[in-house]
Amino acid sequence: MKLPGQDAMARDADEHLVTHRVKLPHRVVERPLLQVAKRLSMALVVLIITVLIVYLDRDGYGDGADDSVDFLDAFYYATVTLSTTGYGDIVPVSDSARLINILAVTPLRVAFLIILVGTTLEVLTERTREEWRLNRWRSSLREHTVVVGFGTKGRSAIQTLIASGLSKDQIVVVDPSEKVIDAAAAEGLVGVVGDATRSDVLLRAEVQKARRIIIATQRDDTAVLVILTGRQLNRGANIVAAVREEENAPLLRQSGADAVITSASAAGRLLGLSVLSPSAGTVMEDLIQQGSGLDLVERPVIKAEVGKTPRETGDLVVSVLRGHRLLGYDDPAIGTLQLTDRVITIIHNKPGTTPVRPTAAGPKRPPA
Repeated sequence: MKLPGQDAMARDADEHLVTHRVKLPHRVVERPLLQVAKRLSMALVVLIITVLIVYLDRDGYGDGADDSVDFLDAFYYATVTLSTTGYGDIVPVSDSARLINILAVTPLRVAFLIILVGTTLEVLTERTREEWRLNRWRSSLREHTVVVGFGTKGRSAIQTLIASGLSKDQIVVVDPSEKVIDAAAAEGLVGVVGDATRSDVLLRAEVQKARRIIIATQRDDTAVLVILTGRQLNRGANIVAAVREEENAPLLRQSGADAVITSASAAGRLLGLSVLSPSAGTVMEDLIQQGSGLDLVERPVIKAEVGKTPRETGDLVVSVLRGHRLLGYDDPAIGTLQLTDRVITIIHNKPGTTPVRPTAAGPKRPPA
């Protein structure tokens, strides 16, 4: 596979030039413009009420200019009073006007200030709260899964992880589209806006502390660059990548991927199997759809199974992982199970039960 030249990659980076930032899941709130409009409307209502109070008792006020208070004067007095400017040219002179100022105008002035100042305080508080949540998230995140690309493949991979028992707060989505990350955040996932081929973007996703990296990009050359960057930042992570063209799969493995899934070929094989045997195709579809029916699960060998053959265990073992070798259940090289082995089994998840979560995600590379 020929990777694009530097000019092509530069143009691609310019097209996806966005602010690299982390978006945490948040509850649905009103848009900022709508919040400001509501507060301005409340302030206007307070102003109108004050104007009416002053105008109805206009005979109790004195104007240093012409000794009479009309509607414009009432509006002027209400404005300078609520804003605490208080020029002193219009003042309450009667006992009733002064009493109304104490009991009504002063509380309205306080409410007016709370409405206006509260908007600024809320913005500052929200920013501080968001920074605090982000710092707490970064400090507590460990052994998580980074998913690069939130398209069809990325969404399906996340659904499988969640069906297997992985919580949403242990998944971080990276995508160059801000709208896509907004959609991920709306679904309760943490998202990072940016180009995953850049190390600073992956560092914002805390990839150096990740346990798994799933790469589901739209282009194979982009997947290669993401694998190289991710492997450089995290030598021990289990990296699984999707590739569109089967001929590019060896290049992704050479770049550092532990497993490469050819999406087009896998779909074609499932179609062919379903044509030859619809029932077998249904079983395969059930196996790769986690959370209901038959599930493939990888787990460690327990002490009670040590010294037994795969057929003597209580589960339906289809493969044994010994070191970095994946052996079939009937491979003579297995002999008996060892405590360091891992087995891939088929289990049955009944509807309504808690799905069995694998304790690990396959072999890890030794740290550099």
